Amino acid sequence: MYDTILFPTDGSNAAESVLEYALQIASEHEATIHILNVADTGRDSVTTIRGEVIDVLETEGERIVAEATQYAKDEGVPVVSAVLQGDPHKTIVDYSQQSDSDCIVMPTHGQRGIQRILLGSVTERVINTAEVPVIAVNPDRDRPLVYPPQHVLVPTDGSRGADLALTEGIAVARATDATLHLLHVVETGGLGPDARSVLKEGELTERANEIMAGATEKIDDTSLDTVTSVIEHGDPSKVICDYIDENEVDLAVMGTHGQTDFSRYVMGGVSAKLVRKSPVPVTWVREPESASDE
Repeated sequence: MYDTILFPTDGSNAAESVLEYALQIASEHEATIHILNVADTGRDSVTTIRGEVIDVLETEGERIVAEATQYAKDEGVPVVSAVLQGDPHKTIVDYSQQSDSDCIVMPTHGQRGIQRILLGSVTERVINTAEVPVIAVNPDRDRPLVYPPQHVLVPTDGSRGADLALTEGIAVARATDATLHLLHVVETGGLGPDARSVLKEGELTERANEIMAGATEKIDDTSLDTVTSVIEHGDPSKVICDYIDENEVDLAVMGTHGQTDFSRYVMGGVSAKLVRKSPVPVTWVREPESASDE
């Protein structure tokens, strides 16, 4: 499923813990991992020593990459390493294209003071611009990271982004023999009395059933044997996190462009919360610009 995996790292404890997960993925799919460090040239990172200009960040990056590369080799995973300068999120995305990466694995934030390239804002920008799936991992999680997953969750809202997420979720479930969970959340908490008189519970439920029927029809065309589908009501981000905990989900898959009126799975709303708070890794998929413009 994945032949080439890109892992950007800033050498933080957060990144080191996620590296182990990235190596689990690479090992499961017999993939090559590319370990990348980006020296942010927008920072005041250059120091003059004995008349020579030395880029402190790049020097530190070489050390970080060398340590991570050796760890990957010790785990028996083929590895390619690189240290580049530039804007972090753009450099990561450009490198993923140049290396023909099939996915990017990165933490939701880093913890180093000198080189905080993996802040949530950078991760979100990569999620919103990369043309390959981005597996974002919360380093502050309480649960251990497990790959291959046994339970994969795809929250769906009937949007194009959710449809792409379902395709990815099906592929992951098939490749790892995992149970696929479909979840649609009917968001009713924000509706006032007047709105409820127009969008009655019955209408919301009917729409939810249509969305779920379309998703299950797509699954019926695959060879998946174990599928669970559920419709819940409430706050989407809370319902999704609760479902993950209650059903021992190991991995969630989501699209970045939910656009229906009933469930706003969009970056800046539900998705932004899940990037930082999901108790398990989330694979984010988006529609390439070329496809969305057609």
